[in-house]
Amino acid sequence: MRPPLPQLLFLLVLAAAAPGGESVDDPAATCVDLQLHTCSDTTYNQTTFPTLLDHRSRDAVEASSEYILLSVLPHLLEGQCNPDLRLLGCAVLAPRCEGGRVRRACRHVCEDLRETCLPAFDAIDMAWPYFLDCARYFASVEENCYDPLEKLRGDLETEDMLPSGLPPTFIHFAHHSYAQMVRILRRTASRCAHIAKTYSIGRSFDGKELLVIELSGRPGQHELMEPEVKLIGNIHGNEVAGREMLIYLAQYLCSEYLLGNPRIQRLLNTTRIHLLPSMNPDGYEVAAAEGAGYNGWTSGRQNSQNLDLNRNFPDLTSEHYRLAGVRGARSDHLAIPQHYWWGKVAPETKAVMKWMKAIPFSLSASLHGGDLVVSYPFDFSRQPEEEKMFSPTPDEKMFKLLARSYADVHPMMMEKSEHRCGGNFLKRGSIINGADWYSFTGGMSDFNYLHTNCFEITVELGCVKFPPQEALYTLWRHNKESLLSFLEMVHRGIKGVVMDKFGKPVRNARVIVKGIRHDVTTAPDGDYWRLLSPGSHIVIAQAPGYSKVIKKVTIPARMRKAGRVDFILQPLKEGPKKFLPGPRRGGMGSQDQPGDRGQQEELLGARRQPPVNGGKPWWWSYLSSLSQYKPRWLLKY
Repeated sequence: MRPPLPQLLFLLVLAAAAPGGESVDDPAATCVDLQLHTCSDTTYNQTTFPTLLDHRSRDAVEASSEYILLSVLPHLLEGQCNPDLRLLGCAVLAPRCEGGRVRRACRHVCEDLRETCLPAFDAIDMAWPYFLDCARYFASVEENCYDPLEKLRGDLETEDMLPSGLPPTFIHFAHHSYAQMVRILRRTASRCAHIAKTYSIGRSFDGKELLVIELSGRPGQHELMEPEVKLIGNIHGNEVAGREMLIYLAQYLCSEYLLGNPRIQRLLNTTRIHLLPSMNPDGYEVAAAEGAGYNGWTSGRQNSQNLDLNRNFPDLTSEHYRLAGVRGARSDHLAIPQHYWWGKVAPETKAVMKWMKAIPFSLSASLHGGDLVVSYPFDFSRQPEEEKMFSPTPDEKMFKLLARSYADVHPMMMEKSEHRCGGNFLKRGSIINGADWYSFTGGMSDFNYLHTNCFEITVELGCVKFPPQEALYTLWRHNKESLLSFLEMVHRGIKGVVMDKFGKPVRNARVIVKGIRHDVTTAPDGDYWRLLSPGSHIVIAQAPGYSKVIKKVTIPARMRKAGRVDFILQPLKEGPKKFLPGPRRGGMGSQDQPGDRGQQEELLGARRQPPVNGGKPWWWSYLSSLSQYKPRWLLKY
């Protein structure tokens, strides 16, 4: 019987709505082996033809622009949402077939991923692919859907059983693969669930989670006036000692807290500690494949995009030097210049910058290898042509204290032999200003200091970048006390709350120390932390629309606990016109205003400028050349 005209029109519209067709009711199917290279790591091994896009053979799929897009998408998005998007696309291009029927991926997985990844598409001016339409090509839980991303979590959730007879406090001083590292961090968080949790800040270019373990009295939340500190290892993939030290440190802090160690309990009850053992898990895999003692000096140093992550951050130091000579200009809390996003920005770098934006860190250390010394900012010389030039920050005294807190309790850094590893730094006390050692741009430490409130040092743990396994226990013994001493330094200086006369917190207020041209700003709750060396200081709090408040504080030399200094700001009687002018920074905008700052930091998802005058995006000619079918469905205009 011929269908009524309205129904026929509806079917025609449905068929024409997308470039490919689809099987609406998932009828019985003939299952065949899945032989698509781009989809070789899915959770299933059989598919069927025709596909949901009406591709009727493997050759048709491989020739399609949809399939080609999946293969190049990690490079177009610079590693963001990889491999999640590829696995999601494979669920449509090569649908799961089992028992003679097609199973569709879950709609909620698609919807969650779309919300997360859509900004990455917007950043390159690309429309969301039609074949990832969550409503059309995916199913509900009631329809027996499956999670196409389950494999990303599966192997990592399997517990490593400790050998029988070993106590739970046992630390295995060995090199750990990525999966082993993740399992140990999660097992540690499970053992100490009341003081620890794990979370991801993003993925590497090859799709590995950048996993952090947090330890504090109330994990998962910022507590008023509790300082935040982070330690980062393995930014260079072949420098692995820091990676292992942080894995051991997480286990040590958990065990000692449970055993009642008063020093560790005091530290965790008053400090929120975040450990990122591996910022470059992809590079580590390259170095680990060659093995300890055999890897080259640079094998695995960079990420999978061949980018050195410690040269990949925005160069704000040059802008700081420029503004330092401009009267009335602020040279701290500098915005990220827009042109930075036009180059290659690694997903690992982007993840760490978003992490810094989300949490008000006060103190940080990056653990490296290749020498034995502690360096501190600035890492870029104030005279760019000078390869070595002492280039201090306004907080030179505090940075030297931070560096000495690590070096002075490290037995090898204090070893007096000039023939030892790092012997050429002996006369300097095993600490050095970074640019006085060698100058480079795009470093993480300079970016921390100039973009946020965070003070970061760089620790070189030894001359062997990938030490043999038998050396790891000795490395731990040498660095354990230094790590604890450094973490405790976050409590030096002053802390407090800036509020108005009604007790309401004032966020983004500036806390200024006279004579030190570098301010810190208050967190959303109005609290702040200002690392300061001992002595007398004039401290000023100010915010738009309020009168500034001035206080004199004295920090004793042996004071180990931050002094509390609160400020109550009174509103200006004549409006905000009397407030000190914000920075004049050559057209880049004032960083004093929260709105301006937010607009600049929203660029974290940006990379290219949108097309001008109706032109095609930068990627169009590239994609168009890869297939006879031009993917016009990716154009937003």
